[in-house]
This record gives sequence, structure tokens and C-alpha cells, in this order.
Amino acid sequence: MKQILTYIFLMLLLFSFGNLTAQQDDKAYDKKEATLFTIRGSVRESDTYKPISKVNIEINGGAYTMTSIDGAFIIRAKKGDELVIRHKDFETVYYTIKDDERITVEVEPATKSKQSRSKFKTDVKTFNALVDSISKYKKVDIGKSINFAGEALSQSGSQQQNAEAYLVLAEVYMYWKQYDLALTNYRVSLQNQESNEAKLGLAKAYERNKNYQESIDTYKAIDKKELSNYQLVSLYEGLGDTYFSIKDYDASITAYKKGLEISNTHLIKPKVVDLNSKIAQSYNSNGSVVEAGYFFDNSLNLAEEGSKKRALEEKETVAEFNNINRNYSEEIQLRKEIVKDVEDVERDSIVENESALTLQKQNYKIGNAYFLQKDYANAIPYLEKSREEADAKGDLVVKKDAIRKISDVYVDAGDFENAKLAFEAYKLVVDELYIKREQELSQSDRFRRNIIEQQNRITSLESDRQLNSSLANERSKNQELIIYSLIAGLVLLTVTAFFMYKYIKQQRLANNLLALKSLRSQMNPHFIFNALNSVNSFIASNDERTANKYLSDFSHLMRAVLENSEEDFIPLQKEIELLELYTKLEHFRFQDKFDYDITVNEDVVVGEYQIPPMLLQPYIENAVWHGLRYKTEKGHLQITVAKKSDNEITITVADDGIGRTRSKDLKTENQQKQKSKGMGNIKKRVAILNDMYKDKVDVFIDDNSAEEDAGTKVVVTLKKD
Repeated sequence: MKQILTYIFLMLLLFSFGNLTAQQDDKAYDKKEATLFTIRGSVRESDTYKPISKVNIEINGGAYTMTSIDGAFIIRAKKGDELVIRHKDFETVYYTIKDDERITVEVEPATKSKQSRSKFKTDVKTFNALVDSISKYKKVDIGKSINFAGEALSQSGSQQQNAEAYLVLAEVYMYWKQYDLALTNYRVSLQNQESNEAKLGLAKAYERNKNYQESIDTYKAIDKKELSNYQLVSLYEGLGDTYFSIKDYDASITAYKKGLEISNTHLIKPKVVDLNSKIAQSYNSNGSVVEAGYFFDNSLNLAEEGSKKRALEEKETVAEFNNINRNYSEEIQLRKEIVKDVEDVERDSIVENESALTLQKQNYKIGNAYFLQKDYANAIPYLEKSREEADAKGDLVVKKDAIRKISDVYVDAGDFENAKLAFEAYKLVVDELYIKREQELSQSDRFRRNIIEQQNRITSLESDRQLNSSLANERSKNQELIIYSLIAGLVLLTVTAFFMYKYIKQQRLANNLLALKSLRSQMNPHFIFNALNSVNSFIASNDERTANKYLSDFSHLMRAVLENSEEDFIPLQKEIELLELYTKLEHFRFQDKFDYDITVNEDVVVGEYQIPPMLLQPYIENAVWHGLRYKTEKGHLQITVAKKSDNEITITVADDGIGRTRSKDLKTENQQKQKSKGMGNIKKRVAILNDMYKDKVDVFIDDNSAEEDAGTKVVVTLKKD
């Protein structure tokens, strides 16, 4: 018996040791599957520092390239990879990659020269150090990166060096999402010297800046025979991204599959995961759910074999896929796994609020999935947990969404008291978020101005450098000097004017968006107050069923209004549904005052039109409250959607009420002093939207007839997108 117990103890000990070893292996694997670096380097003679071209550069079992005519090379690798440098005139060099350092290989000549190293060598090393500094501060301080770029250009002694400095600076701008500035620097880099790295970067910058056709043209113009395997995969992936952005999903799938084939052939594992995921997303967007599920299974399995971070990102992508296709049980299961893994990660590091993997976002989405399953008992705890996490981490956006969703859950569950409390809390968070967004816009504006000023200094520095070079080389040609000076000044003024124009345009857009948001946030207190008074009167008269029905319809209207409050335009179908609900509520309160009809003509294709949310509601409210309810006999409200031309429709709100003149006469002295915020806000919204979207909406108001009860007619003309 003792021997059996000893044997069991040893087996448990071995099992524990095996688990520990497996965990250590997993950690080691995570470290090994690190992010790929862009390794820059050069091969030169040690005494003269002359570049050596056509040197074979290879990552053992991976990427391959050759040095250019100036001895430089760029290759992708990760920490721990072995770099192999081969050439017929010197022994093979092996080097293990430690980080994204610059690598300079100095080859000893057969007979050493006694001459001292030239100043050229010192200048090249200084330039390389400055370019490395640009990359070092890339993710930390954009200002320092730009300053180092200016210093590197001042030390540059060739077009090749200029091209490299502008290329690295363009990559900095790409990281900070300043895509227009990135485009400028990629172009300047290519003007100095063409390189595949700059061409691929330019195509990606076009795509990010929404210049989609330019992006496609740039990708297609690249000579694929000159690309390394990794660059060729990047080309097809980028081309697929651009097609996906313009919703040409068949073309994006074709491009992604070409990249996947190359990745599988040459064992470029990170890209295999990415491309499987992107193919799945394209199939899903194209409506091919079965194919999407197959590729998502591939990407998820492959990601779990790699780093933990990549596996979490892919689980999030697959969870979103399940949400879109209403597979809520699978979505909940995946998100619970994400929460567990993120809790482990947060013990050692911080997950930023911008990440899709934060606990507050995952708990919100779990709660939302339960809500969509009508499982209110599980939805509320996860949404409350999301709110607590968001509050603790200062994530006002998720906090707002969580509180709103809690209110929606209580409404659906019939708990209107808690729904009201949650809605009041939601309004407070919206106000707080509005103030924060104003501050962020101001900070973003200052940040943008500083970057443009620094970029202008670099542009000016380049112009000055060219000018000084011209003065030194062409002292005797005064006429040419004047011409070059004028051209340089004109270029500088043009660039400055271009940036100023873009800045003014962006500032104007930001101001318009802010004004629209402010106007949309101003609910009509008159309607809400009267609606709640109606509920109170139903309750007071012991008509609880009528009050509950009215409050249910009112809550659905409010929820729909809040859901559309962030949008400049919504589908016309949604607006018609809101009008039907709102008019139904008004008729419910004033059944003895008017009847109504909402007519959409058969020749109107509703799905082709967009309209600002709640644009028509104030006109209907005016028709009921200032026209029809003062009419002695029962009136009629007619809402008609009719086709005006191939690209325009009219929406007419007509009533046979007492008319605008008599309504104005009936107002009390106090009422005449008050200004109608609803009508004023509509005029402002229409003016701003027409300025932004080229006169898309037109509003005309007139009397409906010449009789005693003249009524009012409002005609809204809406253009197709």
C-alpha cells in the first residue's frame, strides 16, 4: 500500500512539473512570435567606407533581398532570427537579430590601406544615427522624430539619403494617422530615389486617406518581380484592403487569397493568420456566411498557436462575426474567454481604453448579446459590470453605452422605474462626454497645427539646402540663381497655402460637426413635458392600461431618437417609422381634434434616400399644437412622400388647421415673447447640412388654402445621395 501511495505521489509531481514546463514553453513561444521589425542596414568597405552592391541578404528560412547600388538594404525579421550576409568577395557573415537596430557590415580588404578613414564615413554614420533616432521616437514623441528628420536632411549628402529620411518620416506620420502628410513625404522620397518600400507605403497611405483609386493604381504599377516574398504579400494584402474599403468584396477576396498562397508557400506565419481573418471578413460582408465561418475557424486556430495577444485579437474578430450573424451563444462563450485572458494580461500590463479588448467593452458586448437573447437576468449584471469598469478607467464612451443599454433592458423587461433612473444617469454621462470631446477637439487642433509647422520647417530646410547648393555651384549664373530662388519661394508658398487650406477646411468641418451635435442634443422639452403630463392624467383617472400603452410607445420613440442622435443622416424608411410613431402618439392624445394619413407613393424608392433625423417632427408638432387643436371641428393631417424628379422627392406635411395668422393672434403675450427653439434649430441644421453636403435639403412653408381655416403646408425637398 505504501508503494502505491509513493507511486501516485511521484506521478502527481511529474504532472505538475510537466504543466509548469508547458507554461514556460508557451511563454517562450509568445516571446518568439514577436512583432516583425523593419531592419535597415548597409554593407561597406572598412577603410574607404565605399558601398558594396549586390550582396545577398537573407533571413535564415525567410525573407531575401540584395543591397542596392549604395550598399543599403531593408528586410523584415523578428527578434532571434538569423541574418545571413553572402558575397563572392568575402566570407559569409551570420548575425542574430536583437531588435530593430541598424546593421552596418564593414568588410576588411585583402590588403589593408594605411590611409585614415575619410570624413565621408563619419558623415554617413552621423546620418544613420539621426535616421535611427527618427524611428526610435516614432511611437513616443512625434515632435522629436520630425526634429531628427530635419537634422538628418541637413546632414544628407545624396539623393539616396534624402529618400531614406523622407521615407522614415512618412512612416512616422502613418503611425500618428496624419495620412496627408505621409503622402507628401512618400512622394518626396520617391522623387529622390524610387524604392519598393516607399511605393508600398504610398499605396497604403492613399488607402488610409481614402484616395482609393490612386491606391489601386499605385499597387498595380509596382513591378512584382522586384519584390521580396514579404513585400509581395504586403502588396496583395494592401490591394485587398483597398477593394474591401470600396465594398468590392470579390476583388478583395481574390487579392487576399493570392497573398495567402504566397504566405503559406514561404511560411510567413503572421500574414497567414491576418489573411485568413480578412478573407473571412470579406466573405461575411459579401453574404457568404459558411465560407466566412471556415476561414474564421482557420484564423482562430492559427492565432492560438501564436502569441496570446494575436489570439485575443482574433477571438474578438470572430466574436463580432458571431454577433453579426446572431450566433449569440458562441459570441458570449468567446467573449468570456477573452475576459479571462485579459484579466491575466492586466496583472502585468495595462490595456488602453482604445483597445477593443478592454474588460469594459467585452462585458458590455456580453451583456448586449444576452439582451438580444432576451435573457435580461444575465444581461443586467454584465452591463452593470461594464459600467463599473468603464467608470474606474475613465472610459466615458463605454460608460454611456452601458447605461443606455441598461435602460433599454429595463424598458423591454417592463421595469420603467429603473429604466427612467438609468436614462437620467445616461443624460448626465452624455453631458460629461460632450465636454470631454470639446477638449479633445481643441487638443487635436493644436497637435495638428504644431505638426504642420514642423513639417513646414523641414520643407523650408530642404528648400534652403537646395538654394545653398545652387549658390555654391552656380555663383557666376546670377540670372539662374534668381529664377531658382523664385521657384523655391513659390513652392514654399504653395505648400504653406495648401496646408493652410486643408487646416481651414478641417477646422470648418470640425466646427460644423460640433454645431450639428449641439443642435441634435437639444430635445424638444415641450413635447416630453406634455407627453409625461398625458401619462400623469391617465394614471390620475385610473386608466393604468392606457397610460402603460402610451408610455411604452413613448419609450420606443425616445429610444429610436437617441439611437439616431449621433447621425447626420438616417435612411428615409427609419424617419417615416419615427413619424408614424410620433403622429400616433399625438393622435392618441387629441383623437377628437384630428385624423391623419401617411402616404408614400408607389414610384418612390424609399431605400435610395437619406434624411436628417427628426427633421419633420417639429413641423408635425406645429400642425397639431398650433393649428389642429384650436379648430372647432375635427381636422385632418396629411403627410405625403412623392417623387419630384429622378433624383428628388418631396415630403409634404399639410393640415387644415386655423393657419399661421390666426395661431399667432391666439398666442398670449408671454408666448409671443418666447422664441420657437424647434423651428430655429431646424433652420440652423438645414443650413449647416446644405453647406456640408451641397444643398441636399430644401424647406418651403406656405398656407394650405385660402379659406377661413387656411391651414399650413410644409414641403421638404430631398435629393438622392
